[in-house]
Amino acid sequence: MDTDIENDNYKYERELRKKGITLIAGVDEVGRGPLVGPVVAACCILPEKFNLKGLTDSKKLSEKKRDFFYEEIKKQAISYGIGIIDERKIDEVNIYEATKLAMIDAVKNMDVKPEHILIDAMPLELDIPTTSIIKGDLKSITISAASVLAKVTRDRMLIELDKKYPMYDFKNNKGYPTKKHLAALLKYGIISEHRKSYGPVKNYIENKVEM
Repeated sequence: MDTDIENDNYKYERELRKKGITLIAGVDEVGRGPLVGPVVAACCILPEKFNLKGLTDSKKLSEKKRDFFYEEIKKQAISYGIGIIDERKIDEVNIYEATKLAMIDAVKNMDVKPEHILIDAMPLELDIPTTSIIKGDLKSITISAASVLAKVTRDRMLIELDKKYPMYDFKNNKGYPTKKHLAALLKYGIISEHRKSYGPVKNYIENKVEM
């Protein structure tokens, strides 16, 4: 287990294990900023001896690394769950509430109930003790693992959506408001997977841009 003091991303897990808590889960989400598609959360419990060199916040990893870690985490995890909240629900309840719902679903979709949950920043109301950690995806190996599971899951959904709507370049922008995505929005209009409550999409609808 890596115990380098400056980059000790096992610290929170180790402290909990000292208290006799072994089923420690990490929860993280991806997809709060995109204009398209769902917000996805993941929850996972790693074994005590888990050590995957280089694992960190999914945003700091290459796609190739993420794909490798994704398979390794699924293989080694004691349990993991995914929560997906679609764009309709995001528009209905707002992205903050939708993110919490995705995280709660990820926990519920585990086949092993955690004894303690480490969460990246956001507080959750659960019947399990939790610790919210600012920048947790960098500070906790378990949250890092959840971050990879969530990101790869969502990215693959957007790659599939790109096959249906290649003009929006979803395979590269993953639904985020890049120049190419915004230009395509003006040229081709919106699709059902667009989040209607998000600025550029909402403006398009309200202004009824003429094609």
